[in-house]
Amino acid sequence: MGDSVTALRISVHQALGGGTVADVLLWKRWYASIGVLLSATTLWILFEKSGYNLLSFGANVLFLLVCILFFWAKSASLLNRPLPPLPNLEIPEEIVAKAAGVIHVYANYALSIVRQIVIDKNLKVFLQLVSGLWVASYIGSLCNFLTLVYLGVLLIFSVPLVYDKYQHPIDEKLCLANKIIQAQYMKIDDAILKKIPLPSNKEKKTQ
Repeated sequence: MGDSVTALRISVHQALGGGTVADVLLWKRWYASIGVLLSATTLWILFEKSGYNLLSFGANVLFLLVCILFFWAKSASLLNRPLPPLPNLEIPEEIVAKAAGVIHVYANYALSIVRQIVIDKNLKVFLQLVSGLWVASYIGSLCNFLTLVYLGVLLIFSVPLVYDKYQHPIDEKLCLANKIIQAQYMKIDDAILKKIPLPSNKEKKTQ
């Protein structure tokens, strides 16, 4: 049984897509990983510690870039020099279609959760959603959005690496924790949730 589960288990590198992103997240291309972490740390220090505003920084960078390109193009036309090497400034239809497909999947998933809560009156999904929103609100009260994003960057560069090295013991601990959570939920369900009266389908039809 354990051997079959181990055989079906895919590696962390394959779960992350098996491409360049997976190599960077798992530190197989350590120079790229260090570059991303240094860039994220520099930006976090720049905005968080120096008090610099993200909107002002983006506006100033775009302002400087537009001025450089404008004067480069003007000087190139006067001095018979080549124009700035700009790429093709348009978004391919394939990228738009992929983005729309991803948004469509997540939007339908969110709507299905709303349906389960409002129409099906699924108390379990309601409690999960409320708990998740409360945790997100609590974390948001401890730090701002920029710090939260920076912590997320640190986690995606550490959690997959640790899980890749200690996958088997972590899976055992997670399975044990899942069993404990399911057992506690069944106790709460038997003691409290099942005693809450909910309208049946027959009552809905008579109404």
